[in-house]
Amino acid sequence: MSAHAATATIDHHHDPSTSTGIPNKKLLMWAFLASDCMFFGALISTHLIYRLHPPAGGLDPKVVFSPELTSFSTFILLMSSLMMALAVTAIQKGNVKSCRWSLLTTIFFGLIFLGCQVYEFNHFVHERNMTLSNSLLGTTFYTLTGTHGCHVAIGVLWLSLMYVRSFKPAPGNPWGRSWLSHQLLHAGVLILTLLLTLKVTLGLVHSLQTEPGLGAGISHFFSSEFLFLAATLIGYGLLFWFARPRGAVQFTEANAIDVESMGLYWHFVDIVWIVIFTAVYLLEYI
Repeated sequence: MSAHAATATIDHHHDPSTSTGIPNKKLLMWAFLASDCMFFGALISTHLIYRLHPPAGGLDPKVVFSPELTSFSTFILLMSSLMMALAVTAIQKGNVKSCRWSLLTTIFFGLIFLGCQVYEFNHFVHERNMTLSNSLLGTTFYTLTGTHGCHVAIGVLWLSLMYVRSFKPAPGNPWGRSWLSHQLLHAGVLILTLLLTLKVTLGLVHSLQTEPGLGAGISHFFSSEFLFLAATLIGYGLLFWFARPRGAVQFTEANAIDVESMGLYWHFVDIVWIVIFTAVYLLEYI
């Protein structure tokens, strides 16, 4: 029995069926990340070069930027990377339930980051008068951070699809006959709940930034976002209902390479943001 279990153990890091010994999905992801690394390197280098020679009368980054909000969103993104690592570890051990919780938490943290970035962009445009076309700082800043934000949004969508996929019934499960319609509704509720979460997050950030104190900010948030907050809670309640156990699923330890590939992408996005945060924000205060 133990010998059979040993031979049946899945090696998540090597694939003997490939000439390189590396799973094809992982190799493809590494190739994509290598090209994306050069792309971001060009954007970051462009921003740094232009910042060394700012035009006369240009905007002062120290006046425009909000390091407190950006530091908070950076911390949230780093915590999402931790949760992504926990999701990979959980599925490698065959713990699908723990993997789902980690994926949901990663999605939630990613949405918080996106909400902070959307609020920051809106603040810079309307309060600091920095747009994509009226200053060199705005051109390089929005291009660089906006491109990274698109990567985070794509990652959140990918994580959401991975989460819904984890509920696909195994062959022989009676729920398999209605799986497609059931999970399409599940995906719709998940996307709507994510959008509501983003709206509520933006409302919370706006209230905390505009009101004079923490108590006043929270009070303004509940008074202005009560309906959206209630709808969000209902959405999460429906997600709990969709997530209740319905028998065996196809998403098992054998799918660890899919989650691991997603993890590579998410960790890359986090690492790129650390470089952007240092090059764009922190260097202005050194």
